[in-house]
Amino acid sequence: MLVLARKTNQSIIIGNNIRVTVLGVEGEVVKLGIEAPREISIVRQELVESVRQENVRAAALDKKMVEELLGQGLTTQRLPEKKKADD
Repeated sequence: MLVLARKTNQSIIIGNNIRVTVLGVEGEVVKLGIEAPREISIVRQELVESVRQENVRAAALDKKMVEELLGQGLTTQRLPEKKKADD
């Protein structure tokens, strides 16, 4: 991990098109401004972990629901393939 010291209003550049600026420091809280192209996703780490946990929980529920539906006599079947225009 690269560790840098910056003061308020100082920036670092990541690659050619991402700028991180220290906007302020209040006690133990640092406010950062991030300028990046729209295609770059910027998410707080705790949100990434929260979404990951929710996805795991949702996947487990989906599996349980399928098992319950199959246990009620519902079955899965493959849809017929579409015929080609040449046939």
